[in-house]
Amino acid sequence: MTLLEARGLHRFYRRGGRVDSEVAALRDVNLTVRAGEMVAVVGPSGSGKSTLLALLAGLDDPDGGSVWLTGERMSHQSPARQARLRGLRMGVLTQGSGLISHLSVRENVLLAASFRPRPQPGGTQADQLLERLGLKTRRHSRPSTLSGGETARANLAVAMIGSPAVLLADEPTAEVSRAEEAEVLRLLCEERPGDTAAVLVTHSAAVARVADRTVTITAGRIT
Repeated sequence: MTLLEARGLHRFYRRGGRVDSEVAALRDVNLTVRAGEMVAVVGPSGSGKSTLLALLAGLDDPDGGSVWLTGERMSHQSPARQARLRGLRMGVLTQGSGLISHLSVRENVLLAASFRPRPQPGGTQADQLLERLGLKTRRHSRPSTLSGGETARANLAVAMIGSPAVLLADEPTAEVSRAEEAEVLRLLCEERPGDTAAVLVTHSAAVARVADRTVTITAGRIT
């Protein structure tokens, strides 16, 4: 079953706001991700990988084409509708720390859980997930006190809580050591439910190797 689909996506930007300096970030991009499939998106810097992820997440809208999440149109909806769909059905890992700085790790996870279809009362699910991710003793810590590896695992907890239908990750291991990267990837593979679809934007060969399929973006096109 298809959980995430991009149909003929185009995205243009203007350098310095000038009409005559329009740059195509994405050109006619098509991508289908099925339940349980993990897809790695690779390509050089500036090729359009992060732009694609923003469109898939409903954080930006395409200039042409559409994005569909579990059979519902995600693109060109109201921001409130996009946020609701994202909260109910999608986990998103952004580059760096996507954690809210004034909340503890546990509070960040509980906030994400509150948007899921059937959040468990009392934070039981969050506590269990944090323990499996090796963050039991750090659950009451603020994000600023975490190491790079701990931050990556906390971001993963926020994205994975409630078993979303789709997981999107932008360079999930960019700021960790090689050993920490291996641990984050192990946890990602172990904690991701079997029917959750995943799209991982990455420069890392190690991340690409754990994917079921790899697509390459060059100059805004999937090649």
